[in-house]
Amino acid sequence: MALESSESTEPNESTDPTEPSDPIETTQQRTDTPLLQTENLVKRFGQFTATDRVDLTIERGEFRSVIGPNGAGKTTLFNLITGALPVTAGAIYFDGADITALSPSARVRRGIGRSFQISNVFGGLTVRENVRLAIQSVARDEYTAVESLFKPTDRYDELNDRTEAILDRIGLAHVAAEQANALAYGDKRRLEIGVVLATDPELVLFDEPTAGMSVEETRETIDLLEAVLVDQTLLLIEHDIELVMELSDRITVLNGGQILAEGTPAEIAANQDVQNAYLGGMTE
Repeated sequence: MALESSESTEPNESTDPTEPSDPIETTQQRTDTPLLQTENLVKRFGQFTATDRVDLTIERGEFRSVIGPNGAGKTTLFNLITGALPVTAGAIYFDGADITALSPSARVRRGIGRSFQISNVFGGLTVRENVRLAIQSVARDEYTAVESLFKPTDRYDELNDRTEAILDRIGLAHVAAEQANALAYGDKRRLEIGVVLATDPELVLFDEPTAGMSVEETRETIDLLEAVLVDQTLLLIEHDIELVMELSDRITVLNGGQILAEGTPAEIAANQDVQNAYLGGMTE
């Protein structure tokens, strides 16, 4: 499934390696630069190497899936890209800039969003509050100090409007006032997609978004992803091979922390090494 690419702003380099620079000037997007690249990415836990010299290139607008057997290093790779884990060696580039040392929150503000295996919403808050909180987490970078001081009403009106628009897009406007922990499982996952969308990401990483869902819920979730994230680049971990083959532009297969193969769904399906390592005996 080829998704439309979108233009974004390219941030200035920050003097603080853990945070992005403040007011960002809009520049012409360099469409020839991959959105995400990793170079010789390594993560070791003691003597165990979870990610071993991974070179990954994701183009703008691409729907890329990452598959592999249990313990292949898929979630570790996601944790490195999003900053949840520090790298042992190698580098990560987003939109041409080195983000290897950036904090997770700084990466979100640069345009990287993530959904986790387990629903990651605030159960004690309402559906509306979950989405609005996510918007507020990045909105502070869109206003100068003067604007924040003298235009509070306009600012809050805009945040509220954006919140309601996202609730409409994810189909949860009718339960906006309900607590998140009262939602059915499928709707919690739908809310999590809304929370990710609220951060206005250019790249979205989904770690098993359909885990634990029925066939009907799975299809509804995939349809939602296709509908509301059409302008984003998607990187997906998913064990439903039929879905992976149906949705992906390209597939990366990990095994033992290394890239075993990359290619189109047809190329991966025909790859004998992949068949031997994964498709012929899926354990995860």
